[in-house]
Amino acid sequence: MNLQFSENLPVNRLASVFANTSATYKFYWFLAILELVEEGNSAISKRKLFSRMISNSWYTVNYFHVSFGKQDLIQEAVRSILKIENLTIDENKNKINAVLENTTNTQTIKILYHFDKNVPHWFISPWFSGNRNSIYLQSQNFDNGCLYSLEKDCININPIWISYLISNSKLLKDFCYWNLSLFLQKRNPNVPDIPNKINKSITRNSLTKQTNEYWKLVFNELGSIECIFTENKLIFDEKKYAIDHFVPYAFVSHDLIWNLIPIDKSFNSSKSDQLPSVNKYFDKFFNLQKTAFEIVQSHNSKNKYLEEYLTIFPDLEDENDFDYLRYKESIQPLITIASNNGFSFMKD
Repeated sequence: MNLQFSENLPVNRLASVFANTSATYKFYWFLAILELVEEGNSAISKRKLFSRMISNSWYTVNYFHVSFGKQDLIQEAVRSILKIENLTIDENKNKINAVLENTTNTQTIKILYHFDKNVPHWFISPWFSGNRNSIYLQSQNFDNGCLYSLEKDCININPIWISYLISNSKLLKDFCYWNLSLFLQKRNPNVPDIPNKINKSITRNSLTKQTNEYWKLVFNELGSIECIFTENKLIFDEKKYAIDHFVPYAFVSHDLIWNLIPIDKSFNSSKSDQLPSVNKYFDKFFNLQKTAFEIVQSHNSKNKYLEEYLTIFPDLEDENDFDYLRYKESIQPLITIASNNGFSFMKD
């Protein structure tokens, strides 16, 4: 992925900032710069930038449980601040920024300013050579057309870069997210959909279509469906049931029908993103899924949601191809990997 060329700017130096990275710091630092420049800032406090680094990685760490690697302290910082500031994993990003920019808690401030040791000067190292003090000094006059100058408590964006950053903001963010995705995928080789877990809020899509175009057919045929977790009888009443992800959405990051089932609505809120026991619940899950498949196929063999089972059963034509072992061998690794990444199991 290439950046927009400019005759007057050393874009090649900017493009090389992610060439050698052992942590996510540079990615989140640059995203913070882009956001704040878009908001009209040119002299930007480091406190604001460090706060944005935390808020931009908040959901990826707390909700999606993506690992940043052992050397990376952002995930540790995010988890610590979550507890220190009594925030929630689904906290609004603007609130996170406001809290971090204004808190007087010495622990939080210390965590934020840990990133001052290396991040601000190493980011512009492609423009300079030397150590921290040398880079700070060389940046003062925007030598070599560097992106910003460094002060003790802030950075000053080089005026020659502002127009480029604003007009190419989307491309620059995409460039940053693309490189961050590659970095994190290496550290999470078995975790699905990494790109959407770093550039996505936790607001979920509505499951209304899956309800009305798929599960409603099953309810109409059976009259009621037994919740696999509570064993309560569910009827087609949105106040009493919810469509739930068997493997948590926070891990799979999709709404494919083979992972969705109706469950007791009151239980759904307590289950949250916890993992179900395969030994205890998979058989019930499989039987409900197979029954639903048979019913929907009998009503409309071209129902678009039937195609989503092809990711598990590539040769699926009818219920005879709905294989128990193949299904289980698809679900079990997802549960295991999610557990290894920090998702907890439901309590019996």
